[in-house]
Amino acid sequence: MRSAVHFIPIATTILALVFSVELFRRWRKRGGRHHLWFAIGALTYAAGTITESATTLFGWNEAVFRAWYISGALMGGAPLAQGSVYLHLKRRTADRLTVALIVAIVTASVFVLASPVRSELVEQYRLTGSVFEWSWVRAFSPFINTYAFVFLVGGALISARHFAKSLTTRDKFVGNVMIAIGALLPGIGGTFTRFGYTEVLYVTEFVGLALIFAGYRLVIATPVAIEPLEVPRRVAA
Repeated sequence: MRSAVHFIPIATTILALVFSVELFRRWRKRGGRHHLWFAIGALTYAAGTITESATTLFGWNEAVFRAWYISGALMGGAPLAQGSVYLHLKRRTADRLTVALIVAIVTASVFVLASPVRSELVEQYRLTGSVFEWSWVRAFSPFINTYAFVFLVGGALISARHFAKSLTTRDKFVGNVMIAIGALLPGIGGTFTRFGYTEVLYVTEFVGLALIFAGYRLVIATPVAIEPLEVPRRVAA
């Protein structure tokens, strides 16, 4: 049975696509691997909510379900977090973490695509990993999402702490706090999804992305001597 909450991913998708376009434009203008990964992250965020939107509009589909699990449960905020990795860590370290992350996601995705589905557990308008016959497949996502949490939320908090030192960068401080909160919310929703409450995820995805977008706008509003969202490498070390 569908409710109004099931249609929220449509709005989230639109917001994520608008955000990704803005981030890609910033990357083309300024360059930098962190800008590129932030843009990719917004795009993959949209990919996940597109599958949710399709399920709401057309009902459960196995291919859409598997795409949802890969783009949402596995990737989720990982590409966005990788932007923070390149922003705050040395290039060589960031490159190594990128390889490790890609290997982990690809490995997990292979098992997601291979696992049989328990059709008796499928619900027409609800997405949940509980339908996997290989239930252990779901053990991959907490590790990847913890990685995303540490670097995305942690990176924003490091930047917030740096910008809190001056009244002239207060907007950047507030913006980074909003980004940290926004990055935390989808993870909370994902936890509820593991217990069958996918609707909570739909709400937290939208509110979380809205906070990240608004925080980003605050961060770039006032030019400073260093890149928006960036802190000096010696501070981030």
